[in-house]
Amino acid sequence: MAKFKKKTKTSENIPTSALPDIIFMLLFFFMVTTVLRENEILVEQKIPQATQLQKLEKKTLISYLYIGKPKNVAMFGTEPRIQANDVLIGTKDIVLWVNQEKDKLSEAERDQITISMKTDRDVKMGPISDVQFELREADARKLLYAAVGKVQN
Repeated sequence: MAKFKKKTKTSENIPTSALPDIIFMLLFFFMVTTVLRENEILVEQKIPQATQLQKLEKKTLISYLYIGKPKNVAMFGTEPRIQANDVLIGTKDIVLWVNQEKDKLSEAERDQITISMKTDRDVKMGPISDVQFELREADARKLLYAAVGKVQN
């Protein structure tokens, strides 16, 4: 029978010369892929739940309206307010805002603009119907109500 020789221990050193390059590539990757929030939300948001949800295909055609009680109650009061982009606006300013949002789009896409209303679940229907009326006046017919999750029956 043949004798088996014991293998000598190999060194377990990991080459660290490429480590700074790898760390730099990871850092660069996360810097490029991170998306920061564009708008600071100034109103409270407790989004209601829904029974039927649909996913949107083209998110570039969506403009967001936030409706809810202001976070800074001392400055803005307790009544529900409307936020468009980074500013609080009144219902009379919605037509102007929609026209500004349409101007950002190309001529072919202006009729396809969708307004997404992210409304706090505690807001009454009065301010929401006022916003709907102003959106009709601005000829923004596609309206989306944001919701989270499905209701479990």
